[in-house]
Amino acid sequence: MTGSTAALFTTDDYRARMERAARTAADAGLAGLLVAPGPDLVWLTGYAPTAVTERLTLLVLAPGQDPVLVVPTLEAPDAAKAPGAPALTLRDWTDGKDPYAATAALLDASGRFGVSDNAWAMHLLALQRALPGTSYASLTEALPMLRAVKDAAELELLSAAGAAADATFEEIRNVPFAGRRESDIASDLDRLLREHGHEQVDFTIVASGPNGADPHHEADDRVVERGDMVVLDFGGLKGGYGSDTSRTVHVGAPTDEERRVHDLVRAAQEAGFRAVRPGVACQEVDRAARAVIADAGYGDRFIHRTGHGIGVTTHEPPYMIEGEEQLLVPGMCFSVEPGVYLPGRFGVRIEDIVTVTEDGGRRLNTTSREMVIVD
Repeated sequence: MTGSTAALFTTDDYRARMERAARTAADAGLAGLLVAPGPDLVWLTGYAPTAVTERLTLLVLAPGQDPVLVVPTLEAPDAAKAPGAPALTLRDWTDGKDPYAATAALLDASGRFGVSDNAWAMHLLALQRALPGTSYASLTEALPMLRAVKDAAELELLSAAGAAADATFEEIRNVPFAGRRESDIASDLDRLLREHGHEQVDFTIVASGPNGADPHHEADDRVVERGDMVVLDFGGLKGGYGSDTSRTVHVGAPTDEERRVHDLVRAAQEAGFRAVRPGVACQEVDRAARAVIADAGYGDRFIHRTGHGIGVTTHEPPYMIEGEEQLLVPGMCFSVEPGVYLPGRFGVRIEDIVTVTEDGGRRLNTTSREMVIVD
């Protein structure tokens, strides 16, 4: 847990999150939640172990019970320093003791529990042996919207992360592209994100020329040439909250076709953004962006969902994809990032993080979505 994030959230904030999570679990018919080290534990308690090992660490949340964090004795002092620690009970266990027996005593022996996706299989299987009458569901399946609606402080952090990513783009557009390797430009992105306050960089995609047709291309030793379209997609965590933005630049003057495809993706991105408002299903954002591209004859070249949620991780629910009927709620934050990918030639993607407001949407990325010409 970064100090800057911890300072913004109080013990009462974490207490409220744990209480809400327990209530939400009960409303979903669960006996409780079991949360292992990872983003859910950070969000609920502010605690991130310095090292995740085979020793069991598990937060137990259940309606009508005080939260309990089962933690190895040697890690208990660090856990006690977490900002959410005063709102829970620490139950430590020493090497040589059975942590599963201690945890089982906290659980309904016939209950169904939501389990964070980061839980180790060895821990879950051991709990099943201790309590064979229990059953489990992944938290993403059981409570996909648990972290989806952000409060004012979280929105402030996401806005700051977005502004840092924007500042990074404004600088990267001025570095030399032609004659340099993709990996060199990716290193520039990493450095700039950190200079603008990111403590963690999750990805720095630099996909030039034909590599741009691969949405998740990893920057390699290809030398960028004049005439290349270059997809830039980068982000990470600043203050514990995510950034993620994409812009597609061109090295030198583009062809008419390249400009036409870029304008098409920009129009699709605008259509997806304009579809954002409370009460609209997530799939409608995808449909709005996809229709623009399909109507222009490139429907089979838009090969991924329109967006994903963002928060304490750079990818999380909700997802802007056909079939997702979850309704948008003020405070949700997610990407809107349509693309067109022409194998062997080039690709274009334009991405902003958007938050749902009371009457529409607000972009957290504000750099130009026009085609940028670089050297």
